[in-house]
Amino acid sequence: MAQTGLAARFRDSITANAFKSYLAEFISTFFYVLSVVGSAMSSRKMLPDASSEPSSLVVVAICNAFALASVIYISTNISGGHVNPAVTFGKAIGGHITVPRAIFYWISQMLASVMASILMKSTTAGQAVPTFKIAQEMTGFGASMLEGVMTFVLVYAVYAAGDPRQGKQSSIGPIMVGFVAGAGVLATGPFSGGSMNPACSFGSALVAGTFRNQAVYWIGPLIGAAIAGLVYDNVTFPPIGMTAEFVSTV
Repeated sequence: MAQTGLAARFRDSITANAFKSYLAEFISTFFYVLSVVGSAMSSRKMLPDASSEPSSLVVVAICNAFALASVIYISTNISGGHVNPAVTFGKAIGGHITVPRAIFYWISQMLASVMASILMKSTTAGQAVPTFKIAQEMTGFGASMLEGVMTFVLVYAVYAAGDPRQGKQSSIGPIMVGFVAGAGVLATGPFSGGSMNPACSFGSALVAGTFRNQAVYWIGPLIGAAIAGLVYDNVTFPPIGMTAEFVSTV
């Protein structure tokens, strides 16, 4: 029975509609990473010392918010608008997406991130692709904690924005998720890089040729995303049947 269920899930992940969702994730993640990496490269080119300029952080945060809100809006009705392996992981933990389909989402997101980073490097006359770094005074554990907490908030916002029980869905949901991402960059950018997206971190690191502290941008965000999915679905906004059962036992 278990093998039959697994086979059914795999067949469901290779249908025409499934491939449409993978393409939507690729396009959305490509544009998002292109915008994030491009904004960092642009600010570095225009400012003498972008790493110490507060305006550089604001530029990247605003671009992050605008780009994420846009790509979620254009892909949410096709793929759910994940654009982030952490979001996909959180959705898989919550049972909103099957494991085989989540794996294909990851492949699409990672490939898109690498392609976007390659495009920026090749079209800007070989300028170095910026990578996410942690501050010298930060430990890997501390940076991972920061990334995990901010990813928790981001994925929690994604859950809330896409929940039909919250009311009629509109463009305000993606905008709010974008605001959360922008706030995360402003709050943690100087300390952990403010990635909150393993695909974005991986693609830029691969093209730049350095994977230093790469685990920070996977362990923290994936744990934070998983907790966000479990908390939203089982604690703060459980299914109606579960809520009624809880009330009846009180």
